[in-house]
Amino acid sequence: MVGGSNPSTPALPVSSGYLSILRPTNAVVSGLVAPLAFLIAGGELGPVAGWLFCCVFLVTGAGNAVNDYFDAAIDRVNRPDRPIPSGQVSEQGALRYAALLSIGGCLAAVPAGVAPSLLAIGNATLLWLYAARLKRIALAGHLAVAYLSASVFLFGGVALGLDGVRVVLPLALITFLGTVARELLKAAEDVEGDREGGARTFPVRFGVRPTVRLAFLFALAGIAASAVPYPAWGLPYLVLIAPADLLILGGVVRALSCLTGDCVRERRAATLLKAGMFLALAAFAIAAVLAQP
Repeated sequence: MVGGSNPSTPALPVSSGYLSILRPTNAVVSGLVAPLAFLIAGGELGPVAGWLFCCVFLVTGAGNAVNDYFDAAIDRVNRPDRPIPSGQVSEQGALRYAALLSIGGCLAAVPAGVAPSLLAIGNATLLWLYAARLKRIALAGHLAVAYLSASVFLFGGVALGLDGVRVVLPLALITFLGTVARELLKAAEDVEGDREGGARTFPVRFGVRPTVRLAFLFALAGIAASAVPYPAWGLPYLVLIAPADLLILGGVVRALSCLTGDCVRERRAATLLKAGMFLALAAFAIAAVLAQP
């Protein structure tokens, strides 16, 4: 079902809209982190790794779709090209799609074990709660997203028990801190639309500059935490993680003087921080391979 069309306007591609609302790149990357964490924690390529990918991919896609549903009014100001404001997907269609993806993701976790299944159910529930309510509560929403991003590493760990969790926990911590910083920057970018839509985000309540400064502190904490895996992975890891840390730091520093959301967007602070986090993920993967006996 496609909204926003009329007899004189060519139909918009429904399948393209439903693919786009998944944020497929984001969902695939998140999905790949789970089996990567599973391998880092001591697992092997096989069915469990595959089910972990499917679970995280589907639950992440569900979260993106339900977030677009609840943010439809705000996206008409901030992101008019997204599937719902552009008319490619109806609001009710997005809601049903998100529900199906959530159920599918939770079912995909079952073959991976009880612990991944429980984690999938908890994360899927939190994603809906975040989109419906937490996102509009200052800082709480950012912390929820940061936990959800970090928990992708936990999927790989819990599938191997407590020993697996201990291995991936430092990576989850680094991801949590970096994601809080990025979420704050993204909120600063969207402050005008969020204010108009009635969202009580951190920058709406306290201003852009305090938000960017808080993001800077979280980024510094994430950079400091990135040294934690050094004893396990050695000097090659430090060489690999250093460029990622510099990119993250540079992104936040560029926005420190900003007073408006437009300024933060123009400085591409959140984009640079995201690039740094992707580079850090690559560093985790390479360092883990190099450290194998």
